[in-house]
Amino acid sequence: MSVDHEPGQAIGRVTHYFGHLSVAAIALTEPVAVGDRIHIRGHTTDLVQVVESMEVDHQRVERAAPGDDVALAVADHVREHDLIFREA
Repeated sequence: MSVDHEPGQAIGRVTHYFGHLSVAAIALTEPVAVGDRIHIRGHTTDLVQVVESMEVDHQRVERAAPGDDVALAVADHVREHDLIFREA
């Protein structure tokens, strides 16, 4: 069951989706780490998953900081402007 989030609680936003790779490019406003449970919400997107793999500048990282542009493996199609939230 997903929880409704306020847009102000978002930790990032999808800036691009690479369908052939199932990877979302995300601009972060809060830190995120491998193992974090996230919720990606948008007009037609509602995806909850655990962060299993992410890269910054084509280097695998365990943590990413605010201001980083992160490539994140996603389990389903996401869209530009979708918001990312941290799940409890």
